[in-house]
Amino acid sequence: MSNTSRIKSSTLKSKVMSAEAAAELITPGSTVGMSGFTGSGYPKEVPQALAKRMEAETAAGNPFRLRVWTGASTGPELDGAMAKVDGIEFRLPYNSDPIAREKINSGKMEYFDMHLSQVAPMAWQGFLGPLDTALVEISGITEDGLLVPSSSVGNNKTWLDRADKIILEVNSWQNEALDGMHDIYYGTALPPNRKPIPLVRPDDRIGQTHFRVDPAKIVAIVQTDTPDRNLPFSPPDQTSLHIAGHLIEFLEHEVKKGRLPPNLLPLQSGVGNIANAVLTGLNNSRFEDMTSYTEVIQDGMLDMLNSGKLRMASATAFSLSPEAAAMLNTDMGKYRNKMILRPQEISNHPELVRRLGCIAMNGLIEADIYGNVNSTHVMGSRIQNGIGGSGDFARNAYVSIFMTPSTAKGGKISAIVPMASHVDHITQDVQVLVTEQGLADLRGLSPKQRAAVIIENCAHPDYKPMLKDYYKRAREHSYGQQSPCLPSEALSWHQRFIDTGTMKA
Repeated sequence: MSNTSRIKSSTLKSKVMSAEAAAELITPGSTVGMSGFTGSGYPKEVPQALAKRMEAETAAGNPFRLRVWTGASTGPELDGAMAKVDGIEFRLPYNSDPIAREKINSGKMEYFDMHLSQVAPMAWQGFLGPLDTALVEISGITEDGLLVPSSSVGNNKTWLDRADKIILEVNSWQNEALDGMHDIYYGTALPPNRKPIPLVRPDDRIGQTHFRVDPAKIVAIVQTDTPDRNLPFSPPDQTSLHIAGHLIEFLEHEVKKGRLPPNLLPLQSGVGNIANAVLTGLNNSRFEDMTSYTEVIQDGMLDMLNSGKLRMASATAFSLSPEAAAMLNTDMGKYRNKMILRPQEISNHPELVRRLGCIAMNGLIEADIYGNVNSTHVMGSRIQNGIGGSGDFARNAYVSIFMTPSTAKGGKISAIVPMASHVDHITQDVQVLVTEQGLADLRGLSPKQRAAVIIENCAHPDYKPMLKDYYKRAREHSYGQQSPCLPSEALSWHQRFIDTGTMKA
């Protein structure tokens, strides 16, 4: 691509080269910090060129693998392409690519799953080791060499600051109206020099609109014109609508009790069909003038912005269906004053989440009768994705809500189990549990009280008798009575599914 109109710095135009030439500048065995968060704003050309180089060099007897850091999940041109040729030795902090997932679960890729708010601080603290290269998608370069961010911010500020050398992909598919939507805060520091972050409302701007960077570190610029790869959302089904209905009824009750203001508190929403259904429900609710302080802006939030129900949304990235992404990209200008994209160390910052009083709404794989939540592992050992930002928000939220259908695999297994096979969110961080069967408000309840309300309100009728029977026998035979359990029997629920394909055996 010869058009360099997005590169307004005359001194940097000389750094333009092909993706293949840029890939040659990355050393085997090195650590590369790449942009990307939930399928938006990730580099698309250089990773594919790297994958071809990896495949060729490995075939020649020179294995070529990298340590890869990102903001969160990326797209098939990055994780998928490099994982397919065994080019990723180590990955953090989040992954959802199916090829990479298989490599992780087969032991061919090391994976460090971590809270998203902790990535940038840990990189600055030096615990993760040196960062050799930053490979970051941007949407333009100003005349004075500042970088216009793309459709995600993630950890890009940290990668650009920490890396020894920088490779940029300037993506002209991204609408130029993105310029001005970002809020890049440069006031963070390490202890003992940390200062309060001066953000008191979700719509506050505390930074600048561009990344600043040492131009001497930029070794290559690759021009692209490739859309983000976003996945479609399914239309809300009856299960999702029931979950949304229970949750909205709960929020209305909290307003009536005076525990929430009429326009609620800033919303945080995890990614997925259920989360999107809840946003659709909120858009059709009586609530007005809402705000969002979250990780990603989804289809449902765009609908809420369009209707006026949501006044503004603060996030670090977009996570949109292809249709919504195309619509937003075409009409970006009208949203520029309604949305703010920040570094994820700010969008997910625990102190800000607590101070702003976010209402956190996240999904799960399974929850046990005491409210412990597994959001990452199937059968306790096979990772499905990562904890992402759910821990950042759940532990610090004003109200911490987890949502799930009561069953999975077409009803063959229960999402409510006697004991979670893996725990990401301890019972103290789970305040409300919602399934299509009902809602369990766990605040202020002891473990035994929690068990009673979760089984009664959230379990599917097919599994409620089994759970009640287990809990009765746990009360009779458990070593202790604070959180009565029969560990070997509780975990056998998972083994029974492995052996027979159903919990009903």
